[in-house]
Amino acid sequence: MIGNKNICVVMPAYNAGKTLEQTVAAIDRTVADEIIVVDDGSHDDTREVARRLGVGYVFHRTNHGYGGNQKTCYAFALGTKADVVVMVHPDYQYEPRLLPALAGMVASGVYDAAIASRILGRGALKGGMPLYKYISNRALTLFQNLLLGLKLSEYHTGYRAFSRRVLETLPLLANSDDFVFDNQMLAQCRAWDFEIAEISCPTKYFPEASSINFARSVKYGFGVLRVSIGFRLLRMGLARPEYLDRARAGGGRLEAAMELVRERVLETNLPVEWKSFPVQPESL
Repeated sequence: MIGNKNICVVMPAYNAGKTLEQTVAAIDRTVADEIIVVDDGSHDDTREVARRLGVGYVFHRTNHGYGGNQKTCYAFALGTKADVVVMVHPDYQYEPRLLPALAGMVASGVYDAAIASRILGRGALKGGMPLYKYISNRALTLFQNLLLGLKLSEYHTGYRAFSRRVLETLPLLANSDDFVFDNQMLAQCRAWDFEIAEISCPTKYFPEASSINFARSVKYGFGVLRVSIGFRLLRMGLARPEYLDRARAGGGRLEAAMELVRERVLETNLPVEWKSFPVQPESL
């Protein structure tokens, strides 16, 4: 807890058995009121480790993708009455000890969202980020800043914090189930005028850390371009992508989608009040 704000940490996990315990151990439990691991059909011992650690856990019946995993993460976080939700990957690529700083920026009420940037400072290349990923990160970020009208140092980090209000406002269930979910979410924050902050975060690349291959990186890059162009077309009044339109993405469809999230779950140890999730979002 920070001040009087409940902090929930969510971890979208896939084959994270070798690093999950190390990541959880580095989290300040005086700050994190709840830790939720959502396993997306891992083939290793991720589920056994999660049970042993005594954290909250949710196990999908089958794999639903990185974005699909986050939808479950945020739905369950809202169900636990969290005021601030922090996502950190369980592969120990990001520094868990920065949780108080990241969550504090949102808990303060000054910002609605905060991201931990690998680019600020010398963290990315020093931590072993492949050069082609660094160059593409910088190029995509420049393009995104131009089209979204922001000045972020990167859009591609997996370490982020959001206020409850953000998660209750954005039509997240209209987003992709793939990796571009992260970028759609930041575009949504910009569309609804939420304030986004950044902190510097070192990163570590090692064999056990998750990383998408070159082909998936190319697909992701084109997805990022489409998200940015879609946002600019929205601002020009020329198009309205579904994930930027709560009138089309919400209402009864959202309620039905939450039922789908529940149907995806094979096992959980969390007593969740599903009625806490909004079912009548307003249009943009």
